[in-house]
Amino acid sequence: MKIATLKDVAKLACVDVSTVSRALNNTSYVHPDTKARIYAAVKELSYQPNVLARGLRQGKRHTIGVVVPRLHLAIFSEIVQGIESEARKLGYATLICNTEDDPKIEKECLNRLRNGFVDGIIIASTGRNNHLLRDIKSSGIAIAQIVRQQDPSITSIVADYEACGYEAVQFLAAKGCRQIGLINGSMQLAPYKGRYIGYSRAIQELHLVENCCECHLPVNSFEYGYECANRLLDNCPDLDAIIAAVDVQGLGAIRALKGQGISIPDQVRLISLTGHTVGGMLETSMTSLEIPAHEMGEKATKMILEEVEAPSGQKPSPQHLVFSSVLAEREST
Repeated sequence: MKIATLKDVAKLACVDVSTVSRALNNTSYVHPDTKARIYAAVKELSYQPNVLARGLRQGKRHTIGVVVPRLHLAIFSEIVQGIESEARKLGYATLICNTEDDPKIEKECLNRLRNGFVDGIIIASTGRNNHLLRDIKSSGIAIAQIVRQQDPSITSIVADYEACGYEAVQFLAAKGCRQIGLINGSMQLAPYKGRYIGYSRAIQELHLVENCCECHLPVNSFEYGYECANRLLDNCPDLDAIIAAVDVQGLGAIRALKGQGISIPDQVRLISLTGHTVGGMLETSMTSLEIPAHEMGEKATKMILEEVEAPSGQKPSPQHLVFSSVLAEREST
């Protein structure tokens, strides 16, 4: 079956190819009667415009790539909603890639996006493909880092993770806690490093003892929190508080505590450093430091599209925006 072309539409509508192009792209005035004939011809021939070719001609694809570690029970789901909402308002579509924090998958996603039709990429990076990101940026595709600032030469939108770690310890200490454990992640990832720095600073100021835990399970998972909580309890039988880096780890910690017959918050208090909406819906609702995830996604979109839409030679310099968190006290403390 022959695929209809712009010439076929022009022939059926008895107009020039240029008139069809102007009518379909709304680039200049075309008489309403002529437009009606063109649209009728498009419908009759089932003509599908070549979006990629048009994008290449115009220098825009009106699409943003979004690369995140995961969406299920993670703050990234709210961030992506903010990105999609703002992008849609501004006439852009989104393509979402989920990497599970695997650098190889991340590399494959980035190469597919750069060779596809995206104008920009918003990424929560593993930090293992910084050279590739700089290469993509130098090719003219805008890049913005979200949640994780792994490369200071690239625009970023993050939260103040160090303040989160510090404030959580101070909050728990004010409740009388003295054996405060931290479930954290890889120090190669900026948010986890920042959280540890804040936690450590507060612990030292209060003359307490650090009790941190990592394991080799996927860091943004229920299983990670469960395993780390059990290890913290083994290392410190007098543990009276647990700080989880993210909510899904906190969910695992709650299960571990209940599995050992430990009451929350009577025996052990629990707080998450990255609040997700699910935390307030649990049987034992979880205290957390809430970051404005939706707003961060919206802002990342505005910043990256500012760069996309800027004329060549007038691209903005890298910008770094830091959002503050707000403590939401619930039943777990």
